[in-house]
Amino acid sequence: MQLVVLGSGSANPHPLRSSSGFWLDTSAGSIILDFGASALHRLAQENLDWGNLDAIWLSHFHLDHCCGLPAYLFAARHASQTEGRTKPLRISGGPGLKQLIADFDKAAKGKLLEQTFPVDLVEVEQLEQFELLPGVEAIALSTPHTEESHAIRIEDNSGKVLVYTSDTGFGKELAAFSKHADLLVIESAYFENKKTEKHLELAEAMYLIGKARPKRAVLTHFYAEWDEVDFRAEVAKFDPTCDVIEARDGLRLTI
Repeated sequence: MQLVVLGSGSANPHPLRSSSGFWLDTSAGSIILDFGASALHRLAQENLDWGNLDAIWLSHFHLDHCCGLPAYLFAARHASQTEGRTKPLRISGGPGLKQLIADFDKAAKGKLLEQTFPVDLVEVEQLEQFELLPGVEAIALSTPHTEESHAIRIEDNSGKVLVYTSDTGFGKELAAFSKHADLLVIESAYFENKKTEKHLELAEAMYLIGKARPKRAVLTHFYAEWDEVDFRAEVAKFDPTCDVIEARDGLRLTI
């Protein structure tokens, strides 16, 4: 698997960090994990084959994680990159996904699902194993962020495992869910003194990493306060059990 960071920031505009989005190449096809507002153009900037995208995972329905999806579907209707495409696009997410897509489609006057290819919508339940793609198994864990928010654990035919928490408050169950992952992508919206229980700060993220013991971890979803932080120095204070990487737009990691 290979991961490309499309967006390492939050909903707040930032000159270097786009809102959330990750491209994941697997043995069975390509997946986008969350689809922030700028993700469609970030795909082009990273020279990724967006017209042949196989699947999309929406962790929750805050707009900085999903509002790029209707833009993608609108573009796909007439783009040369999707001309003649017939293979399906699978979109998965928590309860309410189908209503979300219906609302987006209504705003677009019924044009989003008028594609040359099928669009399959899959609503998942917590801890119920499902296929993101044939050959890519996943399981989701409800997280303390929104009613529909979920972390996801993904394993492809190579046996490699990626866990993506997306936005989440603190919960020790996340550590068990992420146990021994090859790569854990975990939010750390705040450096310290977080302003809400619906996100993590560095100490909490490092605690979960220490308990989960992944092979590598990536911190993401940074607010601007992180601009003044010496990332390596602050992470080192926690004596991490694995390499902990700062997500940056354009970062590419092989898993």
